[in-house]
Amino acid sequence: MPKRSGGHRLIEAPKPNLKAIQRHILDGILAAIPAHPCAHGFLPRRSITTFAAPHSGQHTVLRMDLEDFFPSISRARVQGLFRNIGYPERVADLLGGLCTNITPRRILAEMNYPHLPQGAPASPATANLCAFRADCRLAGLAKSAGATYTRYGDDLAFSGGAEFARGARRFAVHAAAILLEEGFAVNHRKTRIMRAGVRQKIAGLVVNDRVNVPRQDFDELKAILTNCARLGPASQNRDGHRDFRARLLGRISFVAMVNPARGAKLCAIFDRIEWPTAE
Repeated sequence: MPKRSGGHRLIEAPKPNLKAIQRHILDGILAAIPAHPCAHGFLPRRSITTFAAPHSGQHTVLRMDLEDFFPSISRARVQGLFRNIGYPERVADLLGGLCTNITPRRILAEMNYPHLPQGAPASPATANLCAFRADCRLAGLAKSAGATYTRYGDDLAFSGGAEFARGARRFAVHAAAILLEEGFAVNHRKTRIMRAGVRQKIAGLVVNDRVNVPRQDFDELKAILTNCARLGPASQNRDGHRDFRARLLGRISFVAMVNPARGAKLCAIFDRIEWPTAE
């Protein structure tokens, strides 16, 4: 699948029987084990909003990104997770085998090793649990620097006051070293130190004063909806989406989750759109 930032993301979705087994492992085993409190991705009652909220109104925000988050978690590491939970070695190895995959060399040669696949039901919970030790160490590092730490999948955020700002670059080096020791690699090209005077953006949300959708994104969606109401939805569906109505509702729902007041304004415009009746 194409990434918004360029390049492609490999989705390795299991076939129906394996998918059912992985869901059973997720519901019957992994869901009962709590992730670290700083983890906000793929968890009930947590979202990118809860991930970003602790960093709103902070003097300095440090954003870091992990490279190949799911594929970097090996089968041996997943098997070790199940052994630590308490399963006998043979059972843990079997569970680890069911939750991991080898990408065929003809598709992507550099991932031709047993790893956690992105697109499988058990992978997000497994990844959070495999990152537990890294989360503990990063939370401790942040506390020692008077900072706050949260993680949403492969997105990491740290924030603090003037003291943290003075040592933010050195802090980022220490954080990257911890992650490397824990088997994760930082995508240094995406590391950003954002002070209060610039737009502080993490996981697509602005956190300068409060968690919010970027103004440009809101204005763009508002303009699309307004033109849909005036000129008809076909005039705005330039990319030919099969269910343009559902796509707009999804974007409105996202805004409403982050900022209910803005979401209500968009809903009011959406309600004025006249949709063609199915023939």
